[in-house]
Amino acid sequence: MAVISRAPGRVCLFGDHQDYLGLPIIACAIDRYVTLKSVANDEGIFKITMPDLGERFELRFPKQVRDKSQESILTTHTVHLINTLKVVSRYGCSPNVGYDIEITSDVPINAGLSSSSAVVVAWLQWLLHTFGCDREVTPEFIGQLAYEAEVLETGGSGGKMDQYTSAIGNIIYLETDGDGTFTPFDIAMSGLIIAQSGIPKDTEGLLGDLKGKQISALEKAKTLQPNFDKKTATLEDYKLFKASFSAEERPFLYAAIENHQITQRALVRFRKSGKNNTPLDLKIIGQLMTEHHLVLKNKLKITVPRVDAMINAALEAGAYGAKIVGSGGGGSICALAPKGKEDQVIQALLKAGAVTASQVNVSKGTHII
Repeated sequence: MAVISRAPGRVCLFGDHQDYLGLPIIACAIDRYVTLKSVANDEGIFKITMPDLGERFELRFPKQVRDKSQESILTTHTVHLINTLKVVSRYGCSPNVGYDIEITSDVPINAGLSSSSAVVVAWLQWLLHTFGCDREVTPEFIGQLAYEAEVLETGGSGGKMDQYTSAIGNIIYLETDGDGTFTPFDIAMSGLIIAQSGIPKDTEGLLGDLKGKQISALEKAKTLQPNFDKKTATLEDYKLFKASFSAEERPFLYAAIENHQITQRALVRFRKSGKNNTPLDLKIIGQLMTEHHLVLKNKLKITVPRVDAMINAALEAGAYGAKIVGSGGGGSICALAPKGKEDQVIQALLKAGAVTASQVNVSKGTHII
């Protein structure tokens, strides 16, 4: 019998360039998916095809898991799949049957919508479903193991947002430090639009550079004031420290503090909407998205001219708000349009240079079909 595992992509609504600082994020899974289809074979190996990427390879377990000699010539996706096998083996998951596996995706690749993490999450869920493990399998457990496989095993610069959002689904507020405490919000968010710039992003290059600079700024603030707490700091604290920071350092301290404050203001709105059937105030959420974007653009400087043009076009067409998504340097944006103006915003985005633009819905997390 064929087994199908599916994991959604994600949109970061608030908290870009915050999760690797151990600061919280608000993100949502979207109805664009990585789909893994499998049928058992009698060859004792995993024969994997990824037609969207033109990749085809075989994994032999447990030898492949232990053999590092080939990793330097493997693609990123193959390394992630191997690392996932390493991680699940620590939790009593031991593949012992071969499968023919096809992995396809309608999550745009290298566009800031977490296609790579969705591959890892779908693969990991399939492994745990097919071969079992020694722990209770929950969405947050899948998210944590995916984080271990994609980030910790490779020494990557990312945080937990992508893996947890794809695994848990819906809209989540995630504390990215500690054990990944999260608050789910089962809220419909109408008018959410994603648009691709068509410009590939440099995820690791940008993340590594900005992560180091923001961490350095926060550490310097802690040195200057031992009571400094990045989770309670405000722009008043920034003003006190400003004179002690160079012109090159100030934007990174400002961004770390203000982006966190924006996320907290958005959290208040999401929590309010979860009580007494109060609708989510999309207009305010949109305004906060734009505020977040301006910090990313003006302080962290992660946008490019085409992305700037797309953001401006969405806002001029009537969107409540818009922001770049993901690490930046290209990739995608998201916009929040009022009811009845979705097509108007989409057409404005395409006219401004977007290669694709479409409305998306909030999705449930990873699941077996």
